[in-house]
Amino acid sequence: MSGIRPTGYLHLGNYFGAMRNYVKMQDEYECYFMVADLHSLTTHPDTKELRENVKRVFAENIACGLDPDKVALYCQSHVPETTELYLYLNMLAYKGELEKTATFKDKVRQQPDNANAGLLTYPVLQTADIIIHRAQYVPVGKDQEQHLEMARNFVNRFNHRYGVVFPEPFAFNFGGELVKVPSLDGTGKMSKSENQNATIYLADSDELIRKKIMKAKTDQGPTEPNSVKPDYIENLFQLMRLVSDAATVEKFETDFNQCSIRYGDMKKQLGEDMVRFVAPIREKAAAIQQDEAYLQKLMKQGAAKANASAAATMKLVREAMGLNYFAPNP
Repeated sequence: MSGIRPTGYLHLGNYFGAMRNYVKMQDEYECYFMVADLHSLTTHPDTKELRENVKRVFAENIACGLDPDKVALYCQSHVPETTELYLYLNMLAYKGELEKTATFKDKVRQQPDNANAGLLTYPVLQTADIIIHRAQYVPVGKDQEQHLEMARNFVNRFNHRYGVVFPEPFAFNFGGELVKVPSLDGTGKMSKSENQNATIYLADSDELIRKKIMKAKTDQGPTEPNSVKPDYIENLFQLMRLVSDAATVEKFETDFNQCSIRYGDMKKQLGEDMVRFVAPIREKAAAIQQDEAYLQKLMKQGAAKANASAAATMKLVREAMGLNYFAPNP
């Protein structure tokens, strides 16, 4: 199980950090993938653009390779059992541990006038999203590791207090390291809402992709053979490893090690390879987003799958907690 907030355009980090694994998992596991519209309200309470944003994320998920017939692709708010479980888990979450969450501290710095309770308890709702399906594997990027550790804490507290209902959830990446895709300016990771000029979005035009990459930070090049790459140069190589063929990467690695690299040529090549990667996703997503009837059908189909799973889980939760007050029929 995993999800993506509809708070901006999906980008290369979303694809390689999570969505690539969504597509691989759908043939091997029972999968629940969610458009997290309730989570988006913690930082984007104005809902005027939410409907279009949700549709776009649905379309981009499918354009990236998700098959809605194989997975439950659904909208978070269409599963009301999630918010019931969120309430119960809040009784097991403590103010001190929530205030220490790195993402909470970051968001409070960014929006000091909107440090709302939903933002504080974001990891609790995230836990409810996962365990409402009793999911074990969560294909997420490296930045979500702390939230998953908290989810395991909440699960263990529930199981200890009320009896074992939930498995512990873990990040899953098919045995590889979790991917964190760097921004083009070398100052952090790509983001849906921040440093937009340093992020490659799946909806970016060919020309905009080329322009962003050509503006990426470089320097005069190494002065000694086999030098250690500065972070911002390693970032460019990491992006090239994601979208370029092995021979291209090897050529520029050799040029760097021999102090003959021309960063302008490297960025031009990376721009073309990035365009070739992003363009088919962008075009397919745009076509799907225009098909309102198809999107409505998918939302209903995904909600039905997710609701069936959630209802079964909440029956177990209420029984474990003793919240089943009605006497059984004789």
